[in-house]
Amino acid sequence: MQYGAMNFPVMPVLEEIENIARLGFDYVELAMDPPMAHHSVLTANRTAIAKTLADTGLGLVCHLPTFVSTADLTESLRQASVDEMRRSLETAHALGANKVVLHPSMVGGMGAFVPATAKGYAFEFFAQMVAAAEEPQITICLENMFPRNRIGVTPEDFGEIFAAHPSLRLTLDTGHANIDSEGNSRLLQLVEQFGDRLGHLHFSDNRGKRDDHLAVGRGTVNFTELVRRLKKIGYDDTLTLEIFEQDRQLLVDSRRRIEALFGR
Repeated sequence: MQYGAMNFPVMPVLEEIENIARLGFDYVELAMDPPMAHHSVLTANRTAIAKTLADTGLGLVCHLPTFVSTADLTESLRQASVDEMRRSLETAHALGANKVVLHPSMVGGMGAFVPATAKGYAFEFFAQMVAAAEEPQITICLENMFPRNRIGVTPEDFGEIFAAHPSLRLTLDTGHANIDSEGNSRLLQLVEQFGDRLGHLHFSDNRGKRDDHLAVGRGTVNFTELVRRLKKIGYDDTLTLEIFEQDRQLLVDSRRRIEALFGR
């Protein structure tokens, strides 16, 4: 298993890489969001980033931008968002990443009243990203989202998406799957139905209401049962501790708890 942590995009990227290396992680998951990790900033600092990764021995997974509107009903906004995603994908490739995390399009504004239209735009976006990733041979791992996202939430959603785009893999996010889901049912269903499509993990905890990004054990996610099922299907790839608590020692503590579960 490879364990990673995510940068905070308001901090300088080189400092974040060095900090994550000091905490003993195997790779950095680079959140490609402004102000400090926009694709233009990363491109301008590409040589220094590559050197810092090499010097620290860290691997790289890239997380494509979060705060864009790839299913927006306004064409100019939607196209700008898609362009941002494609440029970020190109930058991820230039930095040497062969795996990227992608959020499904979020349905907001008036899109909630015309869900079929918004869903159509989202599927157009998926098709564009799959095509863009084909030649550089980048694996896109689509992340399950929380219910208000409206797309990419339920096992049924992913069944339809994966049928349309067989090359996509799943990023299983424990925090997202735990929101408004009694007894971790949605999380465990995703593992059971799409274990063969699992390409990446995001581990964080919450209490089932908000995406709190708490340390492991501080919420209601049943990590013991989840890891048992992941071991059963033989998952042994990348796992990012997506924990955003101020004390970064909690990142290390969470990693050790998960390592212990996988080691049993």
